[in-house]
Parts: sequence; structure tokens; C-alpha cells
Amino acid sequence: MDQPAPIEHRMRAALGDLTRAERQAATHILSHFPMSALGSITTLARAAEVSSPTIVRLVQKLGFRGWSDYQTALRAEVERLLVAPLTLPEGAREPQAHPLQAFAAQVVGNIEATLGQIPARDFNGAAALLADPARRVAVMGGRLTHAHADYMATLLRVIRPEVGFLADHLTDWQQALLDLRAGDVVVIFDIRRYESNAVHFAEIAAGQGAEVIVITDRWLSPAAAHARHSLPCHVEMPAAWDSTAALLVVVEALLAQVQGLLAEEVQDRLNRLEDLFARTRVFRAPRMTAKP
Repeated sequence: MDQPAPIEHRMRAALGDLTRAERQAATHILSHFPMSALGSITTLARAAEVSSPTIVRLVQKLGFRGWSDYQTALRAEVERLLVAPLTLPEGAREPQAHPLQAFAAQVVGNIEATLGQIPARDFNGAAALLADPARRVAVMGGRLTHAHADYMATLLRVIRPEVGFLADHLTDWQQALLDLRAGDVVVIFDIRRYESNAVHFAEIAAGQGAEVIVITDRWLSPAAAHARHSLPCHVEMPAAWDSTAALLVVVEALLAQVQGLLAEEVQDRLNRLEDLFARTRVFRAPRMTAKP
């Protein structure tokens, strides 16, 4: 008999089908998983700022009969996780031959875990929104992710028109809200430690009818409670900072998907852009070496 998918994975996969209150509860649970759901339902509801019936409806949508059934399954999962390291054979991990290998192995592990964690419908849904030329796009990063947001906006502007990058995320986002229309797309990067501006921007943008895409870590930024699509990435590393390599992979995969959806339009834009580069001589021509 196949083992059911982990509760954390099931909850992430269900985010798109939840009501706003249920998504808020799920986001809180995932942000403090698994400890947040091991106590009483009253304590959890108070912490998530939702009602107890909302919690019950959430776990029922995950396939449980009720709160007690959910907690029993969760405790069993936690016990398996605690026991698993004890069952590993000694010497299971061989020493790495190169000092880069241990770090690279963790990065690759993060990327693989990220690919298995993001539901296909959220990835495809986010790409479809970004590929819709009728929607304007605004991209905002944070203290550690502004470079990812800038990179995404720079390449997205090649693929399609009307893409804005909020360079100064401390002030620009309020001004961006002035012209934000219902149906526009907002992409927000927010990984721990989560930034208040990202949460406020997501909440107000969603309130104005914008479609919010949040690229975050596996614990989910609170901004994800207001998102149409959340793309959680694994970022943890044995270092003083998290790795953002998985975020970059997700960004480039999104860009490739959008380009595929707009293949003819993108080719036309690329041809015109190359012509402009040539006319303005923005890049140096390669030097030709004489043949002997």
C-alpha cells in the first residue's frame, strides 16, 4: 500500500483551492510546521487569527475527518521523522573529494526538493499570468532577493512589454499601488526574515484586484496568504545565511515557460532589440584575429 503524501506537501498543494481564511490558517501552520498544529485548535486559531471552524474545514479539505484525526496523523509523521536518522547505517555518507562538493550537494538537494514541492498548477498558473500581455507586471524583491527581482524584471522586459521593477522596495511599492489596476500581476520575493513591506504590498495589491505571485521559502512568507500562486523554495544551508540558488532556478524556469507561451512575440522583440543594440553600438563587436 502506497504511503500517503506528507501532510506538509498536501497542505502546500491545496493552497490554491482554499478560501482566504483557510489559506491564512494554512500559511501560519506551514510557517511554523509542525509545532504550530501540535497544540490545541483554540491556540492555533488564535495565533492564525481565524476561527476554530476554519481550521476544521482546512483539515477536512486535506482528507481528515476532523482536528483529532489530523493531529493523530501529524504526530505519527513527526515520530517517523525523529526515528529515521537513527536507522541510517554508519558510514552512509562518504567523505567528499573536493571542498565544493558538500556545499554543491546541499544546493542540488535544495533544488530537487523545491521542484518536488511546487505544485505544477501554481507554476503553470504563474507563467500564464506573466505571459498575458493585457496585464502589467510589477516585480519587488527584499534585502536578500532584490537582485533576483531585478534579474527577473530585466529578462521579462525582453519577453513582453510593461514590466516594472521596484528598485527601492522601502518606498517605491507605495507609489506603484497608485497605478495598479485590477488584473495586473505583482511578483514578490520574500524569504526569511520576512519583510513587512512585502506583506503589506501583497495585501493591498490583492485588495485592489491584482494577481499576486509570491516566491518564498518553504516556511512561506505571510505574504503568501494574499497570493494567487505561491512558489516555495528550499533555501536552508549549513552557513550563516540561506542559499537563494533554488529561487534563481525557479525564476529562470518561469521565464523559459513564459517565452514558450509567447514564442512568436518574443522572437519579434528579440530581433528588434538586437537591431537597436547594433544601431546604438551598446556592445563591442568581437575582435577578429588575422589568419597566419
